[in-house]
Amino acid sequence: MFRMFLLCAALLAAPPVPAWEGRTMGTFYAVRLAGAPQKPEQTQALRTAVEKRFDELNRQMSHYLPDSELARFNASASTAPYKVSAACAGVMRQALELHRATEGAFEPTLGALINLWGFGPAGPRTTKPTDDQLAAARAQCGANHLRVTPQAELQKDVPGLQLNLGGLAKGYAADEAARVLRKHGCANFFVSVGGEVVACGVNDAGRPWQVGIERPLYGAAPGAAVSAIVPLSGRALSTSGNSRQFFRAEDGRVYVHLLDPATGHPPQHTLASVTVIATNGLTADALATALFVLGPDRGLRWVEAHPDVAALFILRESADCFRLVPSRRFPVFQALEKHD
Repeated sequence: MFRMFLLCAALLAAPPVPAWEGRTMGTFYAVRLAGAPQKPEQTQALRTAVEKRFDELNRQMSHYLPDSELARFNASASTAPYKVSAACAGVMRQALELHRATEGAFEPTLGALINLWGFGPAGPRTTKPTDDQLAAARAQCGANHLRVTPQAELQKDVPGLQLNLGGLAKGYAADEAARVLRKHGCANFFVSVGGEVVACGVNDAGRPWQVGIERPLYGAAPGAAVSAIVPLSGRALSTSGNSRQFFRAEDGRVYVHLLDPATGHPPQHTLASVTVIATNGLTADALATALFVLGPDRGLRWVEAHPDVAALFILRESADCFRLVPSRRFPVFQALEKHD
């Protein structure tokens, strides 16, 4: 994903054995296994296989590694078709499908705007961009300026267009880790990549995995406080919010890393975070971003119209007071905040 650090979903039970943690794609990942015991060499073989796949994804879709497929495409001003791996092309096709499904709320071509606001590889800033800067960056964005050819090529018709897959790549990485584990015969596991979660089967207690949804306090350390505990099995979960990556400008206003493609600005609403449960990590990750952009009212309407998706919206009522609003299909959860 390699972009924005989303709110972390934390495992709330004593970790089963075997388990391991590591770093990939500029963030932390964790794997927990349950069920039949394994020898240390078996666990190490699983870890090696998972990390090998992570390394491949980094080489394909990182926008921080200058020699990745995505970074080279972004750096090129050419409008000729650019050959990428089948996996990268497939992810981009899904990104464009989600762009259409969310009527543009999910936008994978915001690289220029994300950099301008200080949330990309160009580094942070402490002042709001000027209107002229925003207009110039917005001219370099738009999914209508990108196509994916049947030959696994990316092609842009605006030389300055830059892709940023921070809204779905960590979820896709969690999907791929889950695929590797299933291939090796694992049936009960929990994978988290930077907070994007895929859970399969049950934990060591024979129950669905329990996932903590962080309380979206500005600048709080990961796992410092929890708003809700959610059961998860056979599904993916992603949380997107405005409390982790932001800057406070000279006028005192807070500007967050999630941008509305329609305006080029961070959204202005009371939504502090949204947690999405979907069939896979890529979709959950992308929809968490899109629903945050849509806001609590439009976002809830969108979720209720899509039966494969459920969401929990956390609204900020004050700096440290929140209200939880679940969609109809969101699983029964333990609320640690006020709940409608």
